Amino acid sequence: MDTLDKKLNAAFPGKCVRKDLLHDIKRTVNVPSFVLEFLLSRYCASDDPEEIEDGKKAVLQTIERNYVRPDQSNKAQSIVEQKKKHKFIDKVHVKYYEREKRYWAEMENFGSKRIAINPQFYQKNDKLLESGIWAEVTLAYNEVEEDDYAFYIEDLRPIQLAHFDAETLFNGRKQFTTKEWIDVLIRSVGINPDWLEKKSRETLHDETGMRLKMHILARFIPLVMSNYNSIELGGRSTGKSYFYSEFSPYSTLLSGGQASTATLLYNNQRKQVGAVGYWDNIGFDEVAKMRIKDADTVQIMKDYMANGRFSRGREVTGYASFSFVGNFDLNIPNIVNAYNKDLLLTLPPAFDYAIIDRIYDYIPGWEIPKIDDSSLNNGYGLITDYLSEILHYLFTHNSEYQSMLNKYLNFGDNVEGRDNRAIQRTVMGLLKLLFPVGEPEPEEFDQLMAYAMEGRRRVKEQLNKRKPDEEYANINMSYINSKGEKVVVYCPESKYSQATQNPRKTAGVEIPKKPEAINPNDVVSPIMVERQDVAHITPQAEVSEEPEAVEKTLKIMYGDTGFGYRTIFTPYLKGARRIIIHEPYLVKSYQQVDLLQFLELVSSIGDCQMVKVYTGTGENIQQKEDIQLALNEIADSLANTGTGIDMTMEFDANAHDRFIDMDNGWEITLGRGLHYFQNINQGKKFLQIGSYDNDMKPCLETKIDFRKIK
Repeated sequence: MDTLDKKLNAAFPGKCVRKDLLHDIKRTVNVPSFVLEFLLSRYCASDDPEEIEDGKKAVLQTIERNYVRPDQSNKAQSIVEQKKKHKFIDKVHVKYYEREKRYWAEMENFGSKRIAINPQFYQKNDKLLESGIWAEVTLAYNEVEEDDYAFYIEDLRPIQLAHFDAETLFNGRKQFTTKEWIDVLIRSVGINPDWLEKKSRETLHDETGMRLKMHILARFIPLVMSNYNSIELGGRSTGKSYFYSEFSPYSTLLSGGQASTATLLYNNQRKQVGAVGYWDNIGFDEVAKMRIKDADTVQIMKDYMANGRFSRGREVTGYASFSFVGNFDLNIPNIVNAYNKDLLLTLPPAFDYAIIDRIYDYIPGWEIPKIDDSSLNNGYGLITDYLSEILHYLFTHNSEYQSMLNKYLNFGDNVEGRDNRAIQRTVMGLLKLLFPVGEPEPEEFDQLMAYAMEGRRRVKEQLNKRKPDEEYANINMSYINSKGEKVVVYCPESKYSQATQNPRKTAGVEIPKKPEAINPNDVVSPIMVERQDVAHITPQAEVSEEPEAVEKTLKIMYGDTGFGYRTIFTPYLKGARRIIIHEPYLVKSYQQVDLLQFLELVSSIGDCQMVKVYTGTGENIQQKEDIQLALNEIADSLANTGTGIDMTMEFDANAHDRFIDMDNGWEITLGRGLHYFQNINQGKKFLQIGSYDNDMKPCLETKIDFRKIK
């Protein structure tokens, strides 16, 4: 154990677990983390290596024997029928059926919705009647033929803490500095905070190492704040969906983004409140695929997101927060520097101005690196079940933090009505997480304030780009820091972007001037506070005047411009003396012109001596002859104009993949080959902008990978 491990176990005895044990077992079985840690705390509560190994075996045996997979429900029911009694680990719901005037239990994976249950169980555990709970359930077989049910619950033990003591939390928190407590929270969700620090410094030029940690903490806010709305769009495998499905039984994730008025908000037929009445947080996975068919749902969501209430025949109040998460594979600099695109372009059409304006925080998920084995915490962390109870306790307590806000909060310019509410609630959520007891230092509050304001500004900037008028134009929000200075907060990816800072090209709008040279060592970013001229710059936001050849995947969207051959290929072609082009489709004249323009670029660089083209044979003999004739003409042109390039070609009837190999060590894989431009001249004269300068030609959607071959 390191120092923090020892400190954590001393402050929270019996409430910590080695996260490496969780990772080991999680690779083997797909069981919620809080269920696994419940078993680990039972069988692996030891420092002795042999006892731990025996405990891991016991956990796996328990899961194999008692955990039911959904596809094994029939087998599980047969076991109970044969053995007359068996213990399972499953999620249990209890529903009241009005026609029968009785309660029935339902076990999700066991596959039965008609299980008899003694009232004592749901009277002691209200959550059974709401969202359901994970529990150890002893299920017995009913052999009375006259009864209309086959199974009944003989015993039920919730896999949740029976009692939460806030004083234990308060006393334990006092043992840690703010930085240590941040690391405890991050360790407890299975991530190594040292890895985040390293990545912050290496990839985000953040010398404090705190920026990525703040993004992870921001994911916690909907779990401690009621009626809080956040969004995170970013790369795959960064833990977005996993976070809201694994670490709290008080949070649920709606996969695929499906939502209806009845399930989410209120069921008029049953006169029952929907999911917003049962959960602390509702995560909407794959928000880009979210389909809201009922127009009433959109309107009710707007009302609910604004104040936690809505009218559906009667006044309904809910407390659940909304977390929208989704993948975002697009090129960030291209979007922030385009006048007709914004960082919410993947959202469904139902997300209009009103819904977006109700989002309090936009987490820049593209900054968060992929979670892999090197990122996992192999030390101790709080047991997930105990952590979830901490979060749930904080979710229901607000009043003591309002006075803290009143003491420190001091807005500057351009903070309007919804901005004020959004920033205050984000700051309050961070205060709850970091200071469940005690107060922050003034400088620490400044840091939280800057981070909260950045998240709200990112929302407001996108609204300002979308809306043709000036409604959201006051994006330069500021606050007064502990030194009495006014600080304007910017989003690092868009600070120097003309298109984002002044999308309507209004006269007189001042835009920060990008420094001629940025020294990463000069970056000021203590939890992203005080964005000066030398500010935090993400790699995606940095657009170099002379691009370097680096490994990357370039995502081009339909209609994008600025992706001509010279712009994106030049650094990779330099130094290449031999180039092999695998391009299966060279039948049509525009495809042959694409090849010619690429070879013009190769020729202008002046390093290449030999080009070989592999292409398909076309659909018939005539097409093959036409291809041969065209490529011979190009080869002759290269030879006759003194380029020094010897071009040959070869037909490959099985050609399919599209890529370019070069002897300088680079390989370029092209999803559409060289033909990723729209054919704007089809059936027209060559009088279209972009006909001759392919940087100005609109593109088709494609992906291009640049890889260094060892």
